[in-house]
Amino acid sequence: MPKKNAFYAQSGGVTAVINASACGVIETARKHKDKVGKVYAGNNGIIGALREDLIDTSKESAATIASLRYMPSGAFGSCRYKLKSLEENRAEYERLIEVFKAHNIGYFFYNGGGDSADTCLKISQLSESMGYPIQAIHVPKTVDNDLPFTDNCPGFGSVAKYVAVSTREAAMDVASMCETSTKVFIVEVMGRHAGWIAAAGGLAAQKEGDAPHIILFPEIAFNKQKFLTRVKQTVRKNGYCVVVASEGAQYKDGSFIADAGSKDAFGHTQLGGVAPTLASMVKDELGYKYHWAVADYLQRSARHIASATDVEQAYAVGKAAVEMAVAGKNGVMPAIIRGKGKRYTWHIEEAPLDKIANVEKMMPRDFITPDGFNITAKARAYLEPLIQGEDYPPYKHGVPHYAILKKVRVAKKIKKTFKV
Repeated sequence: MPKKNAFYAQSGGVTAVINASACGVIETARKHKDKVGKVYAGNNGIIGALREDLIDTSKESAATIASLRYMPSGAFGSCRYKLKSLEENRAEYERLIEVFKAHNIGYFFYNGGGDSADTCLKISQLSESMGYPIQAIHVPKTVDNDLPFTDNCPGFGSVAKYVAVSTREAAMDVASMCETSTKVFIVEVMGRHAGWIAAAGGLAAQKEGDAPHIILFPEIAFNKQKFLTRVKQTVRKNGYCVVVASEGAQYKDGSFIADAGSKDAFGHTQLGGVAPTLASMVKDELGYKYHWAVADYLQRSARHIASATDVEQAYAVGKAAVEMAVAGKNGVMPAIIRGKGKRYTWHIEEAPLDKIANVEKMMPRDFITPDGFNITAKARAYLEPLIQGEDYPPYKHGVPHYAILKKVRVAKKIKKTFKV
């Protein structure tokens, strides 16, 4: 009986270290040649499987695969595409099984956040009932850091490091000019429902009074008057005020400050513009000169300042996913477990996907100061280890040098196409 091949795909928003997980999957699979055949990657995520658009990673050299560890973005392409339930669209699942059968794929590694965990769970549950069992392992990834069971999510540590560093540097700029120029600086960071990334901005402060002076979390209801009063008090005391605002900051009724009035491919509210919205409040009510910035893709693609801890953990979950699969596991996710000692340690354990899919982990209330505007010592103790260490990519001509993959396609075996 021929060895089963593996299918690997990247899902959702990419990170500075998602390719380190791809590296962990592919390198580990190559070490298990007795059980795993080729690793096929989906071109642009799960839609690569639906379209039978597969990349043969065996055509890439060992050096190129190793270089994935240093490469930002999604090397094989990602997508925002959520499979519907079997009752809503059985054709999608039948197509996946048809493609997996045609290419002798028995292992499915899906690298993503909560929505991809749900997809992975569905495939692990439904493939057997559809006559072609698939061992589906979820590889965790999300800058939002909102997956349950795992202490933290690969991708988050590097975003946290970028936000902390950028907040500190920008604050120094504002402080040096505030006497005659900008009084208020607002930086908008990602985080739809959970304020982990915004919280990381708090690491910029080394002592009381340091920036950021205000952090806005989705978990704390936004009060306009309370916010403006704090801004005014801070400017009077320090000469300037730096604000880190989560894109998901919302009012007491649950409406987002920056609701753009549309939905994305996953059905999430499209957000845009919390920083300029807050800046307008400051200008209209207080009259201060301001500047604002949106970290946007810069925060999640900044491989040049990635956390070494994050890179190591991203590789480790990819490696563990393959090891779990060859051990016969199914419907699980490698989770990062924090050690209990004073010195930061961690290890990998398996977590059940049926307890992870569609569950979001919010910031604990005791990570946020009583006034709702900053992080506590407990939050700092949690966050600081995740941004430790530097893991610079190779440089050439003054800029990072990233390898180019061949992306050799696998010959199609199914005549009919599938529209996504």
